[in-house]
Amino acid sequence: MSKKAKKKLNKILISLFLFILTAIYFTFLEEPINNLLNNKKGQAEPVSLERKELSKNTIDIHYIDVGQADCILITNKKQNILIDAGNNNDGQKLVKYFESLGINEFEYVFATHPHEDHIGGMDDIIRSFKIKKFYMPDVVTTSKTFEDMLDALEEKNIEVEIPKVDTKFSSLNAEFNILYVGNDENNLNDSSIVFKMTYQNKSFLFTGDASSNVESKILNKDISADVLKVGHHGSKYSSSVSFLKKVNPKYAIIQVGKNNIYNHPTEETLNKLKKNNIKVLRTDIDGTIILSTNGTNIEFRKVETDTNG
Repeated sequence: MSKKAKKKLNKILISLFLFILTAIYFTFLEEPINNLLNNKKGQAEPVSLERKELSKNTIDIHYIDVGQADCILITNKKQNILIDAGNNNDGQKLVKYFESLGINEFEYVFATHPHEDHIGGMDDIIRSFKIKKFYMPDVVTTSKTFEDMLDALEEKNIEVEIPKVDTKFSSLNAEFNILYVGNDENNLNDSSIVFKMTYQNKSFLFTGDASSNVESKILNKDISADVLKVGHHGSKYSSSVSFLKKVNPKYAIIQVGKNNIYNHPTEETLNKLKKNNIKVLRTDIDGTIILSTNGTNIEFRKVETDTNG
């Protein structure tokens, strides 16, 4: 073979080799490398524990970071339900958060029980939004926070309704069932409204600050749920073994403040959740947790919100 022919053959082989390398890069390497470059150290990413593509008919549940307190928004972007309203200092921040989501009306508002860390911002909510139905248990307290809430309700001419156990209603294309309502003024936690939401094949349990005493009273009911809002910020007084086994959730959400003086959630509760193979998300670690479901699948996102006063 002549030198000229050899040179020509070498050029062809080099070109072919480069073509193959380019094809391999774009087929197998480009996306992982770009993902690695774009994932900057320390940058928060949306978290999905079940990576499924959801349809448009979704319900979002916002487990809002309000420190050592509770506040939960359920919305399908047309109708909205609110469960509790954080501490006193959270009220105006929550108003701004809901307004940023385009909310101006709540179908239902639940004040699960009249402790400051559940109704603290409720007077701001009542004064800022239209409320169709306002639910609370039949208990009273002499705290200023409770009186502020009652004053706001009176100003807006909103009637307080005390839900009855086993009451069922529909909203957001989902079904709701009131499982428990207490009336013990000596134990406001155990006066919490406990209810379940079912959206097609997925269900969610909301427990307020109900203790294991309340949990034992509803064991004979349909309390199974995919997602459990852990009672009383993960304290040792809630989340009994029998209750967790009956609920049998895949996920548990704990609304709790960073470095709180109560040491919530307790190791005892965390160990019980772990032993039952329940995945735990916490607002003190994860910030506001937004769950989305189309009734078949569930996705989670963790976001920072200016809602903790």
